[in-house]
Amino acid sequence: MEVDCGTVWNDCLELIRENVDEQNFNTWFKPIVPLRTEGDILTIQVPSQFFYEWLEEHYVPVLKKAIHTTLGPNSRLEYSVVVDSGNQRNPPVSVNYPNGSGFKKSNAQVQLNGNGNEDYSPFSFKPLNPQTVNSRLNSNYSFDNFVEGDCNRLARSAGVAVAKKPGVTSFNPLMLYGGVGVGKTHLVQAIGNEIKKSLPDKIVLYVDQNDFTNQFLNALQNHKMQEFQNFYLQVDLLILDDVQFLAGREKTQEIFFHIFNQLHQSGKQIIMTSDCAPRDLKGFQERLLSRFKWGLTADLQEPDFETKLAIIHNKMESDGIEIPTEVAEYLAYSVDTNLRDMEGVLNSLIFHATLLKKEIDLELAKEVLKNIVKEIQSDVSVDFIQKTVGEYFKIDLELMKGKLKKREIVIPRQVAMYFCKRYTQLTLALIGQNFGGRDHSTVIHALESVEDMMKTDANFKNSVDELTKKLKMRISGSH
Repeated sequence: MEVDCGTVWNDCLELIRENVDEQNFNTWFKPIVPLRTEGDILTIQVPSQFFYEWLEEHYVPVLKKAIHTTLGPNSRLEYSVVVDSGNQRNPPVSVNYPNGSGFKKSNAQVQLNGNGNEDYSPFSFKPLNPQTVNSRLNSNYSFDNFVEGDCNRLARSAGVAVAKKPGVTSFNPLMLYGGVGVGKTHLVQAIGNEIKKSLPDKIVLYVDQNDFTNQFLNALQNHKMQEFQNFYLQVDLLILDDVQFLAGREKTQEIFFHIFNQLHQSGKQIIMTSDCAPRDLKGFQERLLSRFKWGLTADLQEPDFETKLAIIHNKMESDGIEIPTEVAEYLAYSVDTNLRDMEGVLNSLIFHATLLKKEIDLELAKEVLKNIVKEIQSDVSVDFIQKTVGEYFKIDLELMKGKLKKREIVIPRQVAMYFCKRYTQLTLALIGQNFGGRDHSTVIHALESVEDMMKTDANFKNSVDELTKKLKMRISGSH
């Protein structure tokens, strides 16, 4: 006849109370729930991984004495650790550690209870070697060649902090989001490379969601789920790129949820990238989204003019090439898509200069760009841009070209100059000539003013974005 687990645990508590002060008793033993007794094994449920580890580290002698006195000298304790408390729709999820209270956990039996998941039982780990494991990182990505600007400063600072103390800071998980080609992959791989260099005993793994999903499906089809999960649970830094593509993949989200929980509660670092903020992700389980928000969420935006300039100079210097300032400025204003496109333009420019045995100058840059960026067309006129901007802001064309310095006229004038630099091949001096004979320094000031206002005034930025769409529509419609 089996002894009632509640009775056994109450007897244990009486013995524990004699050896532990009241505060620690209330903190560490009252929350424990007895689950079952099977022979000389008592299974208890604890509310978290941290709770379990604290008991194992500080109270093993007390627990052993209590369980041996109550159930006999050969008795032992097993834990069921809650990794998700669940909700109305999802039952709690727990991980079982069958060798508690001083027994080695190397032969741990892991069970994912709830939501219809299989039990994985029993298994042994195949330890990964940090020196030989393929981290799937590109060694060319580093903090040194990641150009910092207003567009990415928070994300980079968080990345540096994580690289110094992975799993220790409050930035766990670290979620970086932004559009295509803004540097997310570069930054997360820079974190991974830095950790591998400074903490060589850490196991670092970079994987994009497509590879993660394919590995999971392969493991599912070949009945190798335990090996799949064991592999990921040994990782000290897990970087999952493009997490937004897990949307709607229920089974993949389920396994990632369990891996996420166990890594996080073991103090391992998790980094993810997405094309949008967690609040805007669709097709995800709520409990998974809530975990994405546990640490720090930081965005990377399209780089401003100064950051683009720095990126251009950094890229060209790394290739041992000097680029004239006027060429760098022309490219920074003309390539308004993303950094990946900018890199393609620079590579093409270097290729043409090498092939044609020519110096890189403004003429060559314009020729190369004309074949790459469709928006840069020689027959897009200043008049066309001035008229479009004037209609949007409802000001007369002559006022835009005139001398008046009222704010309601100056801002549209500066915006028109900004678009002239983006959508024509005119020099700064020639643009100035088309605005009442102004010099190139006035045009530079106008460009910088527009960039600054876009950073600080959301309404103004929306206006520029709307105008950009109008101009692109008209430009594409005119050819």
